[in-house]
Amino acid sequence: MARVSLDTLLRRSERNMGNGMNPIVKQSALEVIRRAYKEGIHVQISQGMRTYAEQNRLYAQGRTAPGSIVTNARGGQSNHNFGLAVDFFLTTWDGTKATWTVNDNWRRAAAIAKSLGFEWGGDWRSFKDYPHLEMTGGLSTAQLRAGSRPSLTDRTGTATPSPSSNGGNGSSPAPGGTELVKTAQRWANQYKEEASFRELDVDGLNGPLTMDALLRICQLFGKTAIDGIWGPRTKASVPEQSITDHQPGWTRLIQATLVCLGYNLNIDGIYGTNTRGAISAYQRSQGIGVDGIAGPETFEEFFKTA
Repeated sequence: MARVSLDTLLRRSERNMGNGMNPIVKQSALEVIRRAYKEGIHVQISQGMRTYAEQNRLYAQGRTAPGSIVTNARGGQSNHNFGLAVDFFLTTWDGTKATWTVNDNWRRAAAIAKSLGFEWGGDWRSFKDYPHLEMTGGLSTAQLRAGSRPSLTDRTGTATPSPSSNGGNGSSPAPGGTELVKTAQRWANQYKEEASFRELDVDGLNGPLTMDALLRICQLFGKTAIDGIWGPRTKASVPEQSITDHQPGWTRLIQATLVCLGYNLNIDGIYGTNTRGAISAYQRSQGIGVDGIAGPETFEEFFKTA
């Protein structure tokens, strides 16, 4: 029985959280998964953002609709409605089944979450909500409904600060690039229908869904099957791009991908010295041939684990 991959857990969880999550809450939830995985614990997020209507339907469960009562919060009374909460569960070793037993592994996952700033529903005195994690910054739902938003602290150590000034040569990764990643996500979203992916949350955080979208755009441009899986056919569809021979669409894809990997570039479709320098730096970091040309081997490094 093969162990479920970390990327699979992250991708499922990011998809389940949906759009509209607070960026720090989202990034912290993904970090819980990463840290738990290192300890042999498989955490998956089951839900994140909920609309008021979704919350009301959940509230009706066990009251006016079939099922058991799972929440005491109506629409607007849950921190899920403001992108500040997630629910989680554990999976089996192969990731094929959810497990809901609140055992030592479950409590360890909750402890990891609390170390990152989450409050755990399992600590509540009245209504124990063991799958629930939230960050409110001390705000009540009444304050949130009135428009207040919390100031949260990122404790993951993986935050992406604004790009550093490196003379614009793109030769080394900028430490972060949140605003640049947002630009890349906006660029990718224009292809969401053609490339068959759900609109990305423009949050400036590079996660599995962003890389999946970029891979699907690569497959769209290469006119091959759009399945989000890097394979021989996708690799064969990628043309070399260089200063002397490049196409704007492919160049923008390269630039967007490098931006999401931490490089400081404009997404302008111009394969100039900045882009060539970033490609060379990336190739060097991956231990492949350094020529400043983005070809199949470089794209494979981009997307082989997307």
